[in-house]
Amino acid sequence: MKEFQKSNELVEFWQWPANDKTDDLTHRVMQIIEDVRVRKDSALIDYTKKFDGVDIRKFRVEHSAIEKAKNQLDRDFAEIVKNAAENIRRFHSRQIPESWLEKSKNGVTLGQKFTPIESAGIYVPGGRAAYPSTLIMNCVPAQLAGVPRIAVVSPPCQNGEMNPLILGCAGLMEIDEVYCIGGAQAIAALAYGTESVKPVAMITGPGNKYVNEAKRQVFGKVGIDMPAGPTELVIFTDGSVSMEYIIWDLIAQAEHDPDAKTALISTSRNFNNDVMSNIEKFAKSSPRIKIIEKSIGKNSAVITVKSINEGIDLINKLAPEHLEILTENPENISKKIKNAGTMFLGAYTPAAVGGYWAGPNHTLPTSGAARFASPLSVMNFMKFSSIVKFGKDALKDAMHSIITFAGSEGLFAHAKSIEVRNV
Repeated sequence: MKEFQKSNELVEFWQWPANDKTDDLTHRVMQIIEDVRVRKDSALIDYTKKFDGVDIRKFRVEHSAIEKAKNQLDRDFAEIVKNAAENIRRFHSRQIPESWLEKSKNGVTLGQKFTPIESAGIYVPGGRAAYPSTLIMNCVPAQLAGVPRIAVVSPPCQNGEMNPLILGCAGLMEIDEVYCIGGAQAIAALAYGTESVKPVAMITGPGNKYVNEAKRQVFGKVGIDMPAGPTELVIFTDGSVSMEYIIWDLIAQAEHDPDAKTALISTSRNFNNDVMSNIEKFAKSSPRIKIIEKSIGKNSAVITVKSINEGIDLINKLAPEHLEILTENPENISKKIKNAGTMFLGAYTPAAVGGYWAGPNHTLPTSGAARFASPLSVMNFMKFSSIVKFGKDALKDAMHSIITFAGSEGLFAHAKSIEVRNV
């Protein structure tokens, strides 16, 4: 872990690089997207051989295979998945907007009509680890929004088949359109379509740097949830919570990826010293020790602040994806946090609670994007149209103002379109 003395040094460390993007990465992904756009399934076959090492000719998974995977799930695990999905569904159901119309006395009708997007593609990572939780977190809000077509893509395993946990959970979520494709080529297929894959209107879900760069490049052709950088966790403590809790929360975040970022902000230097002295010893018991060592060694930071308020100011500058507030009065501190993806309050709310069970979405803004972005929600899968209706009297009342406004911009025909109505 790197220890910092000044807040601005930690902010610079945390925010650089904002993403792992190079000109070479941009060019390589651009080539993949263009190749899939032109050669379609043939390109998917070639890239799957090249990057995944398997020869797949039929990318869509048969309904019977989805059902088989669902039925082969451990019964206890399947029940846990169903209960987790219900928690997520309960939370996200409060996000569903209502269309509205408002009529005024002079004959003006204004409103908003909310509609679901027509189709969504959900990317579920399957590289270093399989994440059925990501499938659920993306599917539930899409289903609540009323998206009529949801397609799931995920990379193949070494045997050429999709990870059985992901496939089985797709069955539990009643998703029948599943493709065994990964990487930038999967994003290209969802955006532009191939002989096997119909294009979608929105792509969501996290992935590696190639997937994220591909999402960035196809944005505009399709919608995307958000650009995603390495996963992040900031823990803020006053030393009142068990050191063991905090160490394991840091390790839990680090085991995601060698590029995962973690930071400990504390008002107690002695507490920070204890954590730094013991974290490697704790991590040695993890089967993902190699990933953790790289993450902790390269991307983990610790700083001692003079006061709670200084810590709050620092957190708002970092705008972390995950924020654990492990202090005596976490609710009071949370009221002053402006920038964070999800806040986890108190000693018994580690980030893993939100990752799997609590209900809020675990697809969150990273790389400081919490300054302007929000977690994945039902609204990512909906859009609204504005509604305007003027009656004759209403147009008469507004006629002079509109004509004058149009004239100030030199738009003669705009003014004339009002004038010819002769109200």
